[in-house]
Amino acid sequence: MIMSLTMTQTNDTTQLNQRLDNLETRLAFQDDVIDQLNHEISVHQQKIKDLNEQLHLIGQKVRDMNTSVVGRDEDETPPPHY
Repeated sequence: MIMSLTMTQTNDTTQLNQRLDNLETRLAFQDDVIDQLNHEISVHQQKIKDLNEQLHLIGQKVRDMNTSVVGRDEDETPPPHY
């Protein structure tokens, strides 16, 4: 009876250790995935920032082109048939 109780406790301890090892492994994997995702987020944030700056510059160039190509009606000379 005592030997059976000791073996049961040993089995329980072994099972608990296995479960603990599994949980620690999963936690380590999840920590690694979180680190990878954080890195990807920071890369994407930088790309978004760069794209926003480029978009702003393009918008400014378009506005500058519109003001230099298309003048005001008052600045236009009337066509020769008037």
